[in-house]
Amino acid sequence: MTTTFTSTTYESRGMRHRRPRRSFVPFLAPLVIGAGGAGVLALWWSDTTAVVGPAGWLTGAGRITGLLAGYACAVLLALMARVPLLDHTIGTDRLARWHALGGRCTISLALAHTLLIIWGYSLTSHTSVVGQTSRLVLHYPDLLKGTAGFLLFLVTGVLSARAARRRLSYETWHYLHFATYLAVFLTFGHQLSNGADFVGNRVAQIAWYTLFLGVAALVAWYRFAVPLRRGLRHRLRVSAVHPEAPGVVSVHLTGEHLDELGGEPGQFLRWRFMTRGLWWTANPYSLSAPAHPRRLRITVKTAGGHSAALAGLAPGTRVWAEGPYGGFTANRRTSPKVLLLAGGVGITPLRTLFETLPGQVTLVYRARRADDLALRGEIDAIAAHRRATVHYVVDEPAGYSSPLTARGLTALVPDLAAHDVYLCGPPGMTQAAIQALRDAGVPARSIHHESFAF
Repeated sequence: MTTTFTSTTYESRGMRHRRPRRSFVPFLAPLVIGAGGAGVLALWWSDTTAVVGPAGWLTGAGRITGLLAGYACAVLLALMARVPLLDHTIGTDRLARWHALGGRCTISLALAHTLLIIWGYSLTSHTSVVGQTSRLVLHYPDLLKGTAGFLLFLVTGVLSARAARRRLSYETWHYLHFATYLAVFLTFGHQLSNGADFVGNRVAQIAWYTLFLGVAALVAWYRFAVPLRRGLRHRLRVSAVHPEAPGVVSVHLTGEHLDELGGEPGQFLRWRFMTRGLWWTANPYSLSAPAHPRRLRITVKTAGGHSAALAGLAPGTRVWAEGPYGGFTANRRTSPKVLLLAGGVGITPLRTLFETLPGQVTLVYRARRADDLALRGEIDAIAAHRRATVHYVVDEPAGYSSPLTARGLTALVPDLAAHDVYLCGPPGMTQAAIQALRDAGVPARSIHHESFAF
């Protein structure tokens, strides 16, 4: 089932390709994080005159891992503070991957710090490990709170492991992570009151307070104050819910001053529907049509309790939207030729890009059956208007199927290696598509995708 419009050139319609400006933030951010880690190590080095004997080495290693664990906590919170500069340039999914990797490192450092300090102190005082643990927790300032925070970190880390995540709903996983705020709060005090590098070192104390208060301000502003202000400002409400395909609905919303949101094609928002069963969580859904000063639209496939409930939303339901988020936008484009590769409801952000991306654009839309091709009428109209090319590929009936391989994609797009590729679909399809694109010679830097998987 392939639909092709004869011309792929539409310069005459005023959509000329302009090479986007590349942001240096994705390259600078890791350098800044690394520089901060080096500064933490320098703090230990400047405050350590000598390391003597096994007890000294164990205690020194415990101090280093503790400092790095504390610094990593601030970094983890900053990565997930939803700062637009980071979110729009690095991308929400990449920040989430950095956060997940950093979380594992932080828990490992905190665990190493705990064990090394207890072991080193027990050797110094010639006491048992159990006795030293009891003495530290019960008699050292703020260590009882610090222990509670450490245990919270461990529980969050265990439940965030991949095997456990499969058994958790998105909502449960999301709210579980708020426990990390409490964990950071509980562990912060013992760093300053017990840390040998901070006791009596006013400069180090001020620097540590500045780091954590600065991160706290970012979290408070972008995760709480901005969404609240925008909710009151834009007054979003559901205007209608329309079916698009089996198990797929479009939710139409109206509001005020929506042009101020600054949402770009390809981005998503986190939506909180103020009705029974939905008000307590905000789930990410992409815009499925370019933003309008008075209207927005999302298109959602039933994949769980939250998304299934959207089909029953009543007109007039109040909505709070956080965002826009994500870097899956035209700013990632590096070539005048673009392939949009969609699978299932992954068409939603690509439909907006198909309408708005300049340059030569081809859309390949894969689905299980023809009935599952959501928004097809709109896509055909956009393709006709732009004189672009759209290929529909379905698994059933088999005669219309095309394998998701390098050969299959090259048959649809002969000069595939010269294209930027925007990819959105289920995880299995996405992984297979990335491999096929790499086999077809598409550089990794030219493959753009963003995942909502947690």
